[in-house]
Amino acid sequence: MAAEKVYIVGVGDDGVEGMTAQARRLLEAADLLLGPEACAPLLPASMVSRLRACANLEELVERIESAGSQRLVVLASGDPLFYGTARYVCSKLGKDRFEVVPHVSSMQLAFARVKESWEEAFLANLSGQSIERVVDRIRSSETVGLFTSEQWPPSAVARTLLEEGIDSFQAYVCENLGSPDECVTQGSLADIAKESFGPLNVMILVRKARAIDKPGHVGTRLFGNPDESFLQSRPKRGLLTPAEVRSLALAELGLQTTSIVWDVGAGSGSVGLEAAQIARQGTVYAIEMDPDDHRLILANAERFGVTNLHAVLGQAPDAWHDLPDPDAIYVGGSGRDVARLVEEAWKRLKAGGRLVSACNSIENLAAVHVFLRAQSSDAAYWLVTIARGIEQLDRIRFESLNPTFLIAATKA
Repeated sequence: MAAEKVYIVGVGDDGVEGMTAQARRLLEAADLLLGPEACAPLLPASMVSRLRACANLEELVERIESAGSQRLVVLASGDPLFYGTARYVCSKLGKDRFEVVPHVSSMQLAFARVKESWEEAFLANLSGQSIERVVDRIRSSETVGLFTSEQWPPSAVARTLLEEGIDSFQAYVCENLGSPDECVTQGSLADIAKESFGPLNVMILVRKARAIDKPGHVGTRLFGNPDESFLQSRPKRGLLTPAEVRSLALAELGLQTTSIVWDVGAGSGSVGLEAAQIARQGTVYAIEMDPDDHRLILANAERFGVTNLHAVLGQAPDAWHDLPDPDAIYVGGSGRDVARLVEEAWKRLKAGGRLVSACNSIENLAAVHVFLRAQSSDAAYWLVTIARGIEQLDRIRFESLNPTFLIAATKA
């Protein structure tokens, strides 16, 4: 005989009153209720007598297995599939044995209260982990949702972020969501750092409009430093060459310690800066036509202590007219004129020199390919697809970066 279906029912801070009629009927018909001790105050007296508190998920699984033919309901906070209870027991005992009746999660309620979308937000649970593990992910996000903890209450989170140079967020602390004493506190991180809050809260961070990002710690690697190490501009953040692509491009440039290098369309200068660290006795020219990005190149060079990088403000190819011929050239490929720039740069490249171009579109790839195939016998091409592992709540998911076409060739 098949085992009796077990219902996993979500409950909010407003208890049974906030449940749907279906969920209430399931609780009333149950012989046994299983869940954390914190559920007891949310239930009427008639149901509390049927509640068996479980200290952890392992004990919950044991009680489900030993319940026999009793009609069981498992209580879980909010959406049981969002926070992990349903996922855990289904993985241990099989999905077919369970039915899930979700409630609105506290994270979902918090975003609703502050009227912000959470579909692309970075979410993290600070129970059992340090805020330091997610600081750089917060730094690069537009919207953040945090389950705080006793060790990391909102005030401690705010202080740590400020110490890390992160002050470009509007903060919201949503307490006791769904209950009569619900409260939402809004303020800057400096404001939140001075306050104290109850234990049941969710912290939301929303990046302020036009906020200027501060970089993370100065990178210590010769190349391939984390993207967050560099000062970047908004709203253009994300156009910086990712660390993984940057590393491959620098390898293909074949740099020597005395190389002369051009970084064309340098943006915030990450490729040129790391090229300067490799070619430490040579010279790198970072060519950029945007005045704001030109200032970022200078600021990043100062942060990294690089003195052999020269930021050139101007539009290519005119901007490189008076520069010495290079041993290596990197051409960024986000603009429409990348093929023309590759062709003009190739004329100035020294014999035996290497040119590398990163293209973000198939059209640019095709145009550069036509030119380099006619000029070099060793032109090579890569499609670089990178997915970075992101810890989100209690699991790891992989977030894909935009694919990049990388092209490299040697001038005979």
